[in-house]
Amino acid sequence: MRPLSEDEMRTVFQKLNDYIGRNIEHLLSNPAEPHSFRLLKDRVYYVSELLLKQVNSLPGSSVLSLGTCVGKFTKGNKFKMHVTALDILTKYALYKVWIKPSSEMSFLYGNNIPKSGLGRITDNVPQYGGVVVLSMNDVPLGFGVAAQSTEVCKDLDPTANVVLHQSDVGEYLRNEDDIF
Repeated sequence: MRPLSEDEMRTVFQKLNDYIGRNIEHLLSNPAEPHSFRLLKDRVYYVSELLLKQVNSLPGSSVLSLGTCVGKFTKGNKFKMHVTALDILTKYALYKVWIKPSSEMSFLYGNNIPKSGLGRITDNVPQYGGVVVLSMNDVPLGFGVAAQSTEVCKDLDPTANVVLHQSDVGEYLRNEDDIF
């Protein structure tokens, strides 16, 4: 377990910037409970400093996971966000999309969200901006990328995609065999 290098930190922050923008500052500058990003194997974790002090007393090979897994670096050195980062993204998200109950299961099976499944969307969402997907009851379901801006969504065909799927809470079940 080690701190992220400058290039790794830049890559992680660029990805987080798509979803939470300038709110990245809130992740690291919380004086009540300071946090930092750590790399363990190829996964990036968001860890409180208190937990980090406790873990430092353990031998490195015995630590399997710590804090909140934000994502992982692929072999091509790209950063892929995991659904475990959903709590962080929901708390600080700039853009949110609420979907109708009839489209929730489709999204949870890994499909994109068509305009007919869109309940509400925050104003001024740019095209290809990161969005957090919520149910109409404000339950976070996942995150994705806006296929169209908010202004264009108003005039779209009902079958046109509004949000391109990135990750959802149903991944735990779909990828159950790959985890262990």
